[in-house]
Amino acid sequence: MKSKNSSSKNKSPKVLENPSKAILKRVNVLFFFIFALFLILVGRLYHMQIANKSFYDKKLATSGSLSTVTEGTARGQIYDAQGLPLVSNQAVQTINFTRSNTMTAEEMRQVAIKLVSVIPESVKTDTLTERDKKDFFLADHENLAKVQERLSAKERINSKTGEKLSEGDLYAKYVKKVTDEEITYDADTELAAKLYKRMNATSNFATTIIASGNFTAEQQATIAENERSFKGISVGTTWEREYAASPLTSILGTVTSEKTGIPAEDLDDYLKKGYSRNDRVGTSYLEKGYEDELHGSNAVKQVMVDKNGKVTGEKVLKPGEKGKNLKLTIDSKFQQGVQDILRNNFAALQAEGFGGHSEGAYAVVMNPTTGAIYALGGINYDLKTGAITDDALGTIQNVFIPGSVVKMGTIAAGWQNGVLSGNQVLNDQPIQILGSQVKQSWFTNGMSTPISAVQALEYSSNTYMIQTALDVMGQPYHPNMTIYTSKLEDSFKKFRKTYGEFGLGVMTGLDIPGEVPGFKGEDETAANYLDESFGQYDNYTPLQLAQYAATIANDGKRVAPHLVEGIYDSNTDGSLGGLTKSIETKSLNTVDISLENVSLLQQGMYQVTHGGSMATGKDIMVNASVNINAKTGTSETYKLDANGNQIYLSVNNVVAYAPSENPQIAIGVMVPDTVIKPDGTTTHANQNITRDIVNLYHSMYGFK
Repeated sequence: MKSKNSSSKNKSPKVLENPSKAILKRVNVLFFFIFALFLILVGRLYHMQIANKSFYDKKLATSGSLSTVTEGTARGQIYDAQGLPLVSNQAVQTINFTRSNTMTAEEMRQVAIKLVSVIPESVKTDTLTERDKKDFFLADHENLAKVQERLSAKERINSKTGEKLSEGDLYAKYVKKVTDEEITYDADTELAAKLYKRMNATSNFATTIIASGNFTAEQQATIAENERSFKGISVGTTWEREYAASPLTSILGTVTSEKTGIPAEDLDDYLKKGYSRNDRVGTSYLEKGYEDELHGSNAVKQVMVDKNGKVTGEKVLKPGEKGKNLKLTIDSKFQQGVQDILRNNFAALQAEGFGGHSEGAYAVVMNPTTGAIYALGGINYDLKTGAITDDALGTIQNVFIPGSVVKMGTIAAGWQNGVLSGNQVLNDQPIQILGSQVKQSWFTNGMSTPISAVQALEYSSNTYMIQTALDVMGQPYHPNMTIYTSKLEDSFKKFRKTYGEFGLGVMTGLDIPGEVPGFKGEDETAANYLDESFGQYDNYTPLQLAQYAATIANDGKRVAPHLVEGIYDSNTDGSLGGLTKSIETKSLNTVDISLENVSLLQQGMYQVTHGGSMATGKDIMVNASVNINAKTGTSETYKLDANGNQIYLSVNNVVAYAPSENPQIAIGVMVPDTVIKPDGTTTHANQNITRDIVNLYHSMYGFK
């Protein structure tokens, strides 16, 4: 038997194929495959271009391209609390242009010229620059050829590279060669140039409004009957925002035009939401704050275009939906009533010699538990012209010294920082800081009188507040003391933190953009710190004062003010439809003091209007229809008149709520820079305004 080893040794070795021959064989197979594909392609081209040429020519003639187009829809409207339209849409007739992908500049120029003979000169369209006029001139091929001849061979070459200029660079040089005489247009030609500018700026397959106005039925028929002459032109309608005459106009906001479209700074955000670049959007206040609701959704359609660029049909992919409507918390009649109260009291102020240097009067009315705003009353007095105008916007953007209305916040700061306890008694005494003037309350005649926290509010004690501020610094008062400032910055922060919990010096949470957080003084000296404690330093808005009053009325719970009551659909006739979303109350914070201490603040405000002979707000209750809690605020400053004489001025402010027992409205009133007469008399317009507003609300709606 042979072994395995011996048998394997006798086998012939396997001879491998030549590698180069194997590769050559594979390449030949690949070339054969490519050649076969080429023959198939040639056969297919023969079939299409020779054997069946007529069939495919017909198919090509009827084929074209598809383009997706987005179209805007009508914006939602804004109504007052009673359903009265404040902002509506006015239908406007338009001349529209749809640009095909084959339309030349010269064709657009000819259409624009023909349109001028049909449409009225009064139409609204674009404006023209010198460059626009030159573009219109060069859109004519004869004009272009004439200008091209003015360019030398040398001017057509890039001097740095020696290469021919691009078409864009050449056109820029053509523009420079157009003379002023060639673009001196008559009225008709200028209108045609304006129309051309809008047409030329239109993207392929897009539709743009190139003119709007009042077109007669005859003019519309002429355009419709001459479709071939007016290539791409159609008659349509659009809308323009119409604002009713109202003292609220300034806070309604504005909307961009279709030409302006989306502001550059907001473009990316809106495009992500599905907007088109030329969509009209809100730019301020209510129109901007509720843009998502008012805008609605755009329509999307597919446009079919033949090979000549003519639109042959369209298909709606997504129907557009009109924007939702807003219904405000403000009743126009009540708002107008508040305006009248401000105007009447300001007129009396001037007649009595107190108003010559005041820039107006402001009042905000809101619901303390829901945050609903019932009025943003404001009038502005122009010191130069004497004109008085409505200024609702001033209630959220103008800031003034608050005066003693802040004293509830100061007492709360004392409680929060452990330097006051409940209705603590302090001596109301003259405050003498070393090297400074004496500070004292108006009612003590320089004497020392023990008073409680509630009495400090009733009498409006400055020295109670100063002593509290010194205690917060860790430096209890003693006569001729020196104030050390190591804790000054921290003490300022403590006061502002407490004030902010009530809504002073912070954003109120208003549901529209545009409000300011007040003005925070930057010169943090010891003197300014003490002044801060009784309202003589930082500045606040009228809305902040109203929220401050509302927070106290609402047992220390601060809610965000809001102007919109709800979002509504539209009925088929375009009127206000059903409610789709209510604006809910938004709680912001609760002041960090006990309910017992909140009650002390409320008692103090009651005593301001109902207390004894030294109560500072008793005029508020004269002829008042219900009990009112309030705190008045004044401050003294001066300015020089034209003759260099000092004129002493005071703010006249009030924070209030009513009825005292069951608060349903909170009010902030600010009347800046009223005159203090030489005998010391001042106006009580702030108190009269407060009472009149409460009585007006009571007479219109009653209290529960």
